[in-house]
Amino acid sequence: MVIYMYYYMQPTTYWKNIAVLSGLLLAAGMVHAQKKKPVYQPEGDTSLQEVLITATKFPERKRNVVQKVDIVSKDFIKRVNTQNTGDLLQATGNVFVQKSQQGGSSPVIRGFEASRVLLVLDGVRMNNAIYRSGHLQNVITIDQNMLERVEVLYGPGSTLYGSDALGGVVAFKTKDPTLSKMAGKTVVSGNGFVRYTSANQEKTGHADVSIGGQKWGAIFSATYSDFDDLRMGNNYPDKYPNFGRRSTFVQRINGVDSIVKNNDDRIQKFSGYQQWDILGKLLYRPNDKQSHTLNIQLSNSSDVPRYDRLQDVRNGNLRFAEWYYGPQKRNLFSYTFDAQLKGFFNQLRITASYQDIEESRYQRDRNNLNRQNRIERVKVGGLYADLKKNWGRHELHTGIDLQLNDVRSRAFTLNINTGATGSLDTRYPEKNTYNSLGIYAQHLFKFTNDKWVLNDGIRVQSTWLNSTVIDNSTAFRPFTNLKQNPVGVSGNLGLVFIPVKNLRFNAGVATGFRSPNIDDLTKIFESSTASRQLVVPNPDIRPEKTISPELGINVKAGKWLRFDASVYYTWFKDAIVKDKFQVNGQDSTVYNGVKYQTLAAQNNAKAGLYGFNAAVTLVPAQGWELYSTINLTKGTYTRPNGTEVPLDHIPPVYGRTSLRYSSTVWSAEVWAMYNGWKKIKDYNPDGEDNAQYATADGMPSWATLNIRGQYQLSPKLSLQAALENITDRNYRVFASGFSAPGRSIIVSLRASF
Repeated sequence: MVIYMYYYMQPTTYWKNIAVLSGLLLAAGMVHAQKKKPVYQPEGDTSLQEVLITATKFPERKRNVVQKVDIVSKDFIKRVNTQNTGDLLQATGNVFVQKSQQGGSSPVIRGFEASRVLLVLDGVRMNNAIYRSGHLQNVITIDQNMLERVEVLYGPGSTLYGSDALGGVVAFKTKDPTLSKMAGKTVVSGNGFVRYTSANQEKTGHADVSIGGQKWGAIFSATYSDFDDLRMGNNYPDKYPNFGRRSTFVQRINGVDSIVKNNDDRIQKFSGYQQWDILGKLLYRPNDKQSHTLNIQLSNSSDVPRYDRLQDVRNGNLRFAEWYYGPQKRNLFSYTFDAQLKGFFNQLRITASYQDIEESRYQRDRNNLNRQNRIERVKVGGLYADLKKNWGRHELHTGIDLQLNDVRSRAFTLNINTGATGSLDTRYPEKNTYNSLGIYAQHLFKFTNDKWVLNDGIRVQSTWLNSTVIDNSTAFRPFTNLKQNPVGVSGNLGLVFIPVKNLRFNAGVATGFRSPNIDDLTKIFESSTASRQLVVPNPDIRPEKTISPELGINVKAGKWLRFDASVYYTWFKDAIVKDKFQVNGQDSTVYNGVKYQTLAAQNNAKAGLYGFNAAVTLVPAQGWELYSTINLTKGTYTRPNGTEVPLDHIPPVYGRTSLRYSSTVWSAEVWAMYNGWKKIKDYNPDGEDNAQYATADGMPSWATLNIRGQYQLSPKLSLQAALENITDRNYRVFASGFSAPGRSIIVSLRASF
């Protein structure tokens, strides 16, 4: 892994200086270690025996679970100090993250993205009826500063969670109030920080406070972030000296959309935005057998410019004067009841939830006075009832899951001069419902010698979709009503073998399914300006299914070595892919006065994906740690005519390597992030790989070198500082239309009480 990283780094004059700086910094840590006793906090989980995971509905030891699971702790979250939750996932080195704009992050797990990766927040699924198959930014509406932990389940998770969990499940757990252990005593604690980042002039402030008695507790938090336009790197690959430069932009001057020269073409003009997040939890625990939790989360933002589209060119000039998302609004309300039972079942958890989400898109062509406005409102009700039974060497988790989605879509044009409105085709039909009911059972059996653990489970889920078209005058929606009622069955079977305490093997197979949602079936969407492709509805698609076997190994040698590796293959049946499509017998159509090739989501492919992940942790001395990880995924699908095409959403080789030192009051880390080449021949021609935002050869490989440190000024006050992308490398992550930050200084001051 380290050799791979070095191979893809391009030597610069910075490296010698950085090597010296890094050596001095880490040497200083050794001197400091003589004065302070080191505290070792490993990068990952070091004990398969003790770690409990919650992505399995109820807590379970990691050693007993066949699927690969990564746990992101609150200490890691604090240390990496990222600007949003998407950046946090990317910082692990095991989750790939795509960006179309600064206000976006779309996680990719094992070649699956967006609606094929399930996001779960405090036990409530975030995926809703309009989660698209392209790229999503919803994950950044989760405040990473209030997370207790994140658990990433790799591979199909449909047995426990139902539709959408094809690539995996990302389960987020927010912090709970701290209760007092003594009657009559109230415990009050809190945290806060301010952070500045030079690459985008980020200014973030966060504060949270927890108040707890013996039975009652509450926690409140608020975070506000202001991000300016982001500066990209200035160290360009030799062959692509102009890659990503923002040389011009459109500005309205004296009532005219004018193309203006950018004084600094490394500044990604019109990429800044603001965001604020609020969380409140109320906990009541009358005794040690029961608890009640009320959870309220509010997330909102300013308008978020769609930066990649603002680069689109038509007839040799910038096409759009405006293209932005409206405020990203996510409101969540949930109530959870936990109880230990005396009957047949030992534990019960019931969660009732309500989510209110609003998305909107606004675009206006240059020299066109009419702005297109499309607004979607999604209301989601959820009810989860989960039970756990322990008897002998058996564990049984079972439950039901009810989801009710209501989607309203509206659209209109607005003349920016006169305020006059006009009709416009909606992104989805005007009224939609998308409901599902699932029942599952997950079983574990621990053999008498404690060396073998059996995992098996099954789920049955039914989905009801209903779309009503009020205005069916458009040729793309000739229907007035669309209904579907697919039934999905999924399951898993696997074995864990632990011959000795610190050696573990796992082998299993799991199936996944995803029912088509409102976005799959009914969307009208201009996919690409460059290739002039228009996505139109196709009411005839069916659920897609996967079968995924997996093998893994975990080795721990004393306190100094840990090695984890997994290899997998996924058969993708009835895969929903965008492909050429005919409307009224024609494979092209005129839309907004321009002729487009028509595409639609179709079950016309069988696909195969395979890959591996490997990670190694070395602890040469107390307080020191070397960690490195690497990930590889490959995927293709076969069209009905027999031709083989690269599957979209497949990232290049990627990973992370870090060297870290920690003591009681002082820590430092040098790390590198790296991606391999994604050659243009490996891009999907009709999907979401966004070849138009890459070079003519594809997306170049890249690596960044970074350094950070933390000093405990007092028991309640700490200072964090980092220098990221030290070589000022100019790069884009695969499938992204937005360039990554250049050299950047990050400074944070944290306080607690």
